[in-house]
Amino acid sequence: MTSLVSTLNAEALYQQLLNHIKTHITTVAHPISIVGIYSGGVWIAERLVKDLGLTDSAGQIDVSFYRDDYAAKGLHAEVKPTHIPFEVDGAHILLVDDVLYTGRTTRAAINELFDYGRPARVMLAALVDRGGRELPVAADFIAHVASFEPAVSVNLQRADDGTLSFSIDHA
Repeated sequence: MTSLVSTLNAEALYQQLLNHIKTHITTVAHPISIVGIYSGGVWIAERLVKDLGLTDSAGQIDVSFYRDDYAAKGLHAEVKPTHIPFEVDGAHILLVDDVLYTGRTTRAAINELFDYGRPARVMLAALVDRGGRELPVAADFIAHVASFEPAVSVNLQRADDGTLSFSIDHA
């Protein structure tokens, strides 16, 4: 598994994702607003907003209180505030995460978004889809599909200069 992750170039995957999204938004008549899921999704969302030349800043969402396994896992030590700097009602939202796995984080993020209003559409983007879905969730934009053992954790990291990279942990 380590060799597979070392071949995943997060910067190259970001460029692929950016190009997929850029192609799509040039063909639609409505503006999109972007919301990133902490933490890797927020890093990607902030770059997408800048690279796409969008006027709204990226929203940031922390799903800690919306997880269906909250009681079993407890609260993460670094809970961040959710901040959505645009009107959710009627918005076309691109929800961004770094790694799509079971679908539970995506479900929690959508639940939280609906607490802020009813968007016209929610699309999903991720750098890596690692399979292993437990819920019927599929990304609209994905840069790479890879398979990992359940005990492997794929983590996006950001250097001080903003450069993205992947690391893995074995449980």
